[in-house]
Amino acid sequence: MTQSLELTDRAQHLLKVLIERYIEEGQPVGSRALAREAGLNLSPATVRNVMADLEEMGLVTSPHTSAGRVPTVKGYRLFVDALLTVQPPEQELIQRLWDDFEVLEDPQELLETASQLLARITRMAGLVTLPQRRRLTFQHIEFLPLSGGRILVVLVTDDQEIHNRIIRPRVSLTPSQLQDAANYLNSLLRGRRLSEVRETLVTEMRAAGEQLRQLIEMTQTLFSGEAMEEDFMLAGQTNLMEFNELAERELLRSLFEVFEEKRNLIHLLDQCIQAEGVQILIGEESGYRPLASCSLVARHYDVGERALGVIGVIGPTRMHYERVIPLVDMTAKLLGSALNQKLSAPS
Repeated sequence: MTQSLELTDRAQHLLKVLIERYIEEGQPVGSRALAREAGLNLSPATVRNVMADLEEMGLVTSPHTSAGRVPTVKGYRLFVDALLTVQPPEQELIQRLWDDFEVLEDPQELLETASQLLARITRMAGLVTLPQRRRLTFQHIEFLPLSGGRILVVLVTDDQEIHNRIIRPRVSLTPSQLQDAANYLNSLLRGRRLSEVRETLVTEMRAAGEQLRQLIEMTQTLFSGEAMEEDFMLAGQTNLMEFNELAERELLRSLFEVFEEKRNLIHLLDQCIQAEGVQILIGEESGYRPLASCSLVARHYDVGERALGVIGVIGPTRMHYERVIPLVDMTAKLLGSALNQKLSAPS
């Protein structure tokens, strides 16, 4: 924010007009066009002098193929932090989104619909992370005997999601023994975060008898490795092909590899769940080379008082921030309200 204090009102206004025009047209903005559009009765020569100052400060740059200028990441950051005029979503759009959420009963469908709606409205890539299992808490476990000595493990978490796995103990266990084991684990683990459960099970296994130890060992698969990986839903990634600055083949290939590989993007989104409000990462600010030509606008969605995941948009740095930022904010709040409503409804 201190950067804005170093600029005169005239320089700030010209920077704002330049960035808005570049976002709209995607072409470098020349001094003559900027002088005409700024409405300040300035000569092109005066505008060129201001542009030279802005370039020296690292807020704009001149592509080698053009005499016009384009904003840098630093310029976009100043624009977003200090010069942006946000446009709240229309009430009709808010109601339409809520209507789309309200008819869905399955929380998974809600998340998928949220990413699809953001992609459709912004014409960019919409994404939403699934509730982070490490942040969920253990509520209840059951062991149900099946044929052939198999046992169905049923785990219920505090988002009312049910996780199932079939295990095959090396020794036979009676229904009574299974019930005793479930009672023991429920009293031991209820209310603990899933991130803590695996370590607790390892400790308990050392002191348990053979039969219980087998059950605990096999139950651990619900809390380990791939089973604990957070994931996300992505929609509209092909929309990014419509932007000239992202259409270069190698750039698109690296972007789609990011979406496919997921891990680094999940790590990036995880940072957003820790922060308040809408988070905007512009170009190289993500610290992730394949996203150097993109911006991420994201916000966590909450159930009760707890942030469960993140919803957001990925698009070119040349995006309409004034519309995208409030849209992501509003969609996150609507998604949280809809999830609260579904998860608190009587079964």
